[in-house]
Amino acid sequence: MTAFADLSIDEDIVAQLATKGIEDAFPIQEQTIPISLPGQDVIGQAKTGTGKTFGFGIPVVQRLGLNPEPGVKALIVVPTRELATQVYEDMDLLTGGRSTSVVAIYGGKAYEGQIEQLKAGAQIVVGTPGRLIDLAGQGLLDLSGATEVVLDEADKMLDLGFLADIEKIFQRVAPKRHTQLFSATMPGPIVALARRFMSNPIHIRATDPDEGLTQANIRHIVYRAHQLDKDEVIGRILQANGRGKTVIFTRTKRQAQRLVDELTDRGFSVGGVHGDMGQEQRERSMAAFKAGKKDVMVATDVAARGIDVNDVTHVINHTIPDDEKTYLHRAGRTGRAGRTGIAITFVDWDDLHKWALINRALDFGQPEPVETYSTSPHLYTDLDIPEGTKGRITTAPKKEDKPKREPGQRTRRRRAAGEGDAAATKAPAEGQGTHDGAGVEHRDGKPAAARRRRRRRSSGSGTQGA
Repeated sequence: MTAFADLSIDEDIVAQLATKGIEDAFPIQEQTIPISLPGQDVIGQAKTGTGKTFGFGIPVVQRLGLNPEPGVKALIVVPTRELATQVYEDMDLLTGGRSTSVVAIYGGKAYEGQIEQLKAGAQIVVGTPGRLIDLAGQGLLDLSGATEVVLDEADKMLDLGFLADIEKIFQRVAPKRHTQLFSATMPGPIVALARRFMSNPIHIRATDPDEGLTQANIRHIVYRAHQLDKDEVIGRILQANGRGKTVIFTRTKRQAQRLVDELTDRGFSVGGVHGDMGQEQRERSMAAFKAGKKDVMVATDVAARGIDVNDVTHVINHTIPDDEKTYLHRAGRTGRAGRTGIAITFVDWDDLHKWALINRALDFGQPEPVETYSTSPHLYTDLDIPEGTKGRITTAPKKEDKPKREPGQRTRRRRAAGEGDAAATKAPAEGQGTHDGAGVEHRDGKPAAARRRRRRRSSGSGTQGA
């Protein structure tokens, strides 16, 4: 592997990478950085988890210089909030030795903090299309000076329907610019996008054509599982030998929250990321997962491209994705940065047709998933699960039984309010104390005044006396 120091990268950037133990470049970085640094437009294509962020981020930071003028000079557009956070953190690392300031612009958070950073002169903006257009439309984000433009995960932009927004953004940036487009897959509309907004781009594909569509360092396991048995199967998988951080994908946000609650009840340390959670909750949950405070993350596909955690060992598809592209991006959460990983997919009986399409598109050679239950012997051998493991590591605390009364032991009865006050208190001497409202006698020994009873008159009676 080639070291970053050998790629004509500025020393301060190399030093910043070294603080995180990053010294050698991945193939996509090695091939795109030398071409992009002089200002050549680049289309970078590589599988997820192979270092695309530094591939475009290093040229952006270096080309802006050590002390760029205040104001937006670089724009990085990403499809999801989670990915915006991850790219922001990487760009913040690269600019650690410079005066360059980075701001993340995305929805779900208050405008004020983002606007303040823009007014303070942030030079690099990482953002999602909706919030970028919103602030630009209000005159709060000036993109006319952006000479460095990056589209990250461009194929996902198309899936989410952002093509029209991308066109609006390109109308606002500088006409003379350096443009980079990075994507894991390169469908026709992406190629057309590149032709419209880029100037003679060089297309670099940093994968071996004979390697196949899936990453060689990820082991793919597919089971035909029953819906009612999945939770138990997952509980046992989470106790496999060598299991590290694990991401579990569901199709809907309700499924995600139900699974979070279920696995938490079974004793696992679980966080969640889905659409029913506020942005602050999602960020706290993601931060806890990255920090290792929680080692299981349940997510919908909203997080599929924003979980950039190198030590994820297992990905579990609780529900099968709709197509092969989504499958690749889910599975790509493991096996990152050259590590190995395991991707496990559950296929319901009703979803066998979806698996048939994914199997054919990715050339898995597994047309019939193995029928699997929580008691199936091959589940234990496939995933190195200790024999006898059950899907629960703790049980709910039992209610404490009432303490037994010893023979002859008196019990204390709880009195109702006001009950037995006279008996509990020594009667005061005559002429002392006040009436407490209980009983018919004052504490001074005098009888209480008699209450008059009001008789209800019948209709029509007593009118003359009135």
